[in-house]
Amino acid sequence: MTDNDQNKDRENGQNQQSVDIENPSRRQVIHGLAAGAVATGAVTYGSGAAQAHEGDGPLGESLKNPYGGRPAGGITLPEYFRPTKYITGSNANYFPLSEELGPDEMRISFCGSTPFPPREDQAGTCVMVELGNRKRFFFDFGSGCVRNIIGMQVPAQLINDIFITHLHVDHYADIPYIYPFRAWSGGYTPLRIHGPSGRTPELGTAGMVEGMKQMLKWHLEAFDVFPIGDGYEIEVNEFDFRQEGGIVYDEDGVTIRSWPRSHAKDGAVGYRLDWNGLSFVWTGDGRPDELSLEYGKGVDVFVTEMSGQDIGQLMTYKYGLPQELFNYTIDTHHTSHYAVGKMMAEARPRLAMVTHYTQDEDIDAEMLAGIRAHYDGLFAWGLDVAVVNVTKDAIWYRKATLPGKSGSVAPFRELGKMEAEGKITLPDEIKPPAPRSSRAEQQDQKYRDMEIDPKEYYPTDVFRAPSPEWPSDFVIKTDDVIPNRKKKTE
Repeated sequence: MTDNDQNKDRENGQNQQSVDIENPSRRQVIHGLAAGAVATGAVTYGSGAAQAHEGDGPLGESLKNPYGGRPAGGITLPEYFRPTKYITGSNANYFPLSEELGPDEMRISFCGSTPFPPREDQAGTCVMVELGNRKRFFFDFGSGCVRNIIGMQVPAQLINDIFITHLHVDHYADIPYIYPFRAWSGGYTPLRIHGPSGRTPELGTAGMVEGMKQMLKWHLEAFDVFPIGDGYEIEVNEFDFRQEGGIVYDEDGVTIRSWPRSHAKDGAVGYRLDWNGLSFVWTGDGRPDELSLEYGKGVDVFVTEMSGQDIGQLMTYKYGLPQELFNYTIDTHHTSHYAVGKMMAEARPRLAMVTHYTQDEDIDAEMLAGIRAHYDGLFAWGLDVAVVNVTKDAIWYRKATLPGKSGSVAPFRELGKMEAEGKITLPDEIKPPAPRSSRAEQQDQKYRDMEIDPKEYYPTDVFRAPSPEWPSDFVIKTDDVIPNRKKKTE
């Protein structure tokens, strides 16, 4: 090659580059922005340089905010992306118990976000939805999510109404954990679990619950020496997974519907919640499908899974597993990042989110590029402790700041507020239910006789006589546990 040929090649390359820069397609520009983004688990923002007015620069015609542009307003952000009027504390972070949910407000908290493996920064998938009427729902209940639920200052005794999308264990792993401890800590009412049927009875939600009880038999009987009440009862609302848009919950103005999803085995569903003119969709796992678009169309918050990280060669480099395994898993079970973008573009929600995604900084930009190939609207990552507040005129995204060492919060604060609002009536004295069995019925005397006498290890001035049996006359005085208790008067 001569020097003249090399110079011509350089000139051609420069000319081609100038054409690409001056006349980019919208998709090319969005790909470039996404590839340069630093994904931190937050909302994705547009480039300030791209906010040129129409005709004022090379990007003016090709790159516009789909919601209508405004100076310094970003290329994906709508006017309604702002704090709701009920956020009276920090706009930057959510501090549990620091603010009251508005009467017409919805709060969506991601208490877990990974399919596998659970790790320090990601628990198993669980989405908590709280409403202004003080109703609370959990969608899936993956491994480790209880840690974040407790960190969100939700009383263990009040965890209820768990909606399972399907029976892969990463969607219900923490139910066997919370079930006995909820009852032990004072959750004396039945636990409600909602979920789909299977092709046969033993493959449905009710079959899973029966198997769980058998697995926990030793633990449950051991806790029978404590007041349990009806805490071991499980009200299973199993519905036909085949129903399309069937109502699976309809109370207090809240309607939840389900539809079937294609997820390798019959028995997987997605959910849509509607309340007070607000709506939320969690697709659960599955291949991209028309029904999810039908029930997700125009919702306020559309959350889909993104376990389908369709970059098998890179995953092989990272994890040492064959690319064929990743490809086959996506093609039979999951939604790729490209399909996620397609579904979001078709559904056009006010806010689109992904969860059930093993997050890695080195692939976040690539995943976002695949989404942005189709979808140009408001998007956020549904990673651990992400919190979204929703009203009819505003949507706001924050990360929760949780206590480093969260303790289980007592339920009386929340119950006291519900009583003050007239939603419940508490007795002045609460007598815990009698234990189902005595310690003598649970343990041979010879093993109790092996115990060291407490007088040998307690300091004299703090010694107390042991309580070998539950005190049958014990009562909780409500005024003692709810300071400044207020009852709603007529």
